[in-house]
Amino acid sequence: CLSELGRDDQALVLFRDIYARHVAMYGASDAAGIQIGLNLCASLMSAGIWDEAKSLARDLLLLARRSLGSDHQATLILNHNMAVALKNGPECTRDDLLEAET
Repeated sequence: CLSELGRDDQALVLFRDIYARHVAMYGASDAAGIQIGLNLCASLMSAGIWDEAKSLARDLLLLARRSLGSDHQATLILNHNMAVALKNGPECTRDDLLEAET
């Protein structure tokens, strides 16, 4: 809701807090933790914070593949987010583009 109102900074603070609390209580590898992380990643991308989005997407993608499987919807969305973050980062390298393709 906050993002829809143009209050991306406030939304990002909330997403970070929610994710940190969930990870502290339950860990990051359950389906809910991955989904919350996915929401944080999307918020980071909307705010143009590409390096953090890339790092988070990379970490979440490994967790999602292990705990949910490669064909799970969250894993597929994370693959997409990872590619977008790699491609749109301000210091995008050839290696980033090659990684985004895989």
